[in-house]
Amino acid sequence: MAPRVLYIGLGNIGRGMCKNIAEKGPLDQPLMLYNRTTQKAVDFSAKLPAGKTEAVENLADGVSKADVIFTCLSNDKAVESTLNEVLKNDIKGKLFIECSTIHPETTEKIAKAIVDKGADFVAAPVFGAPAMADAGQLIVVAAGPKQAVDRARPYFTGVVAKGEVDMTDEPYSKALTLKLIGNTFIVNMVEQLAEGHVLAEKTGLGCKYLHSWIENMFPGPYAAYSNRMLTGDYYKRDYPLFAVDLARKDAGHAMSLAQGAGVRLKNTEVADGHLADVKAHVGEMGDIAGIYGAVRLEAGLKYENEQ
Repeated sequence: MAPRVLYIGLGNIGRGMCKNIAEKGPLDQPLMLYNRTTQKAVDFSAKLPAGKTEAVENLADGVSKADVIFTCLSNDKAVESTLNEVLKNDIKGKLFIECSTIHPETTEKIAKAIVDKGADFVAAPVFGAPAMADAGQLIVVAAGPKQAVDRARPYFTGVVAKGEVDMTDEPYSKALTLKLIGNTFIVNMVEQLAEGHVLAEKTGLGCKYLHSWIENMFPGPYAAYSNRMLTGDYYKRDYPLFAVDLARKDAGHAMSLAQGAGVRLKNTEVADGHLADVKAHVGEMGDIAGIYGAVRLEAGLKYENEQ
């Protein structure tokens, strides 16, 4: 019989991962879904094929039934709070696959608490936008003892991911260090695109020519974010793809790591300042791509490009 799986957290990435685990994972029973807002789990389960998932109202009940427990939550506080509740239960022999983007020290702390109670733990943060999660095209970074990583691997490539950065037998914290450094590439990419498009507009070049160059030179994430900016998606969305508070949390963790190592991330500092401007302008529903709006404001333009 295949292991019973519980997934905790239904954010933008979590929903895509759940869909693929339910449809392609090594399961012979419904994937259990838990969210602090139960109705969110109920509603999401109803959107998936019948019998593939079930919403769990009580966390302890889900944990008791599960052999494998995924967590993908918004921040360190949410992860620690949830896992403190989980630790009140008997978890001996269970496998925890922790996919949240949190500080490496937080990961080591919760891993120790879980392993001390007789469970296996894998730090497995993921790279990719929500569309990549939906398509099963994430990149997983997996760190931990070989036994634990081997148990987790059937849920990675070919299920939720297109590939894996293998950190078998490395400290858990290394996976999160890579995740945070990698996310600085994303925030800096958005910053550079925003600055480039504003400069193109102000000089009279026009954004369409810069966007065409980006599509040819940097297809993929660069072109996708450029399109989100030029179509106004960064301010028209009802719900952010990469919320400003989450982007600032990641940037803050990365800058904290840098400070501890005697390094300064000046590009990330600039981007974080613009993210603060986004939060001040549109609130918590702001998106990382709103950096474009913040740079526009600095240049004397409206936040909204209205194109």
